[in-house]
Amino acid sequence: MAETRRRVRSSTVVLGGMGVLAAALTSCGSEPDRRCVDRDSYDYLNGYKIVADKNCTSSGTTGTGSSGRAGKSRTADADWYYDADVSGGYADYGTFSRSEAVDRGGFGCSGSGSSGG
Repeated sequence: MAETRRRVRSSTVVLGGMGVLAAALTSCGSEPDRRCVDRDSYDYLNGYKIVADKNCTSSGTTGTGSSGRAGKSRTADADWYYDADVSGGYADYGTFSRSEAVDRGGFGCSGSGSSGG
């Protein structure tokens, strides 16, 4: 009987450890939270105004200027803003650098190793 309990306990520990390992690995591969913001709309108290995602491209900035049709132009200098605090349609305390946002978060995802010294 004691032998059976010991097996149950060790299998529980192994399964629990596997769960922790799986959570750590998946958090490293996840995309950082991002919002499409107007870079020209920064407000000291609120941050950047969040705009529709269609204003941002997957590669980053869309910029301003003509869209190719007469009379049509983008009104926002939109870009992805990562890992920001969001409140009331504004985002602040984030970064425009995706790689910096990835380095900030996750469990053991910073990629920092020991330095020689």
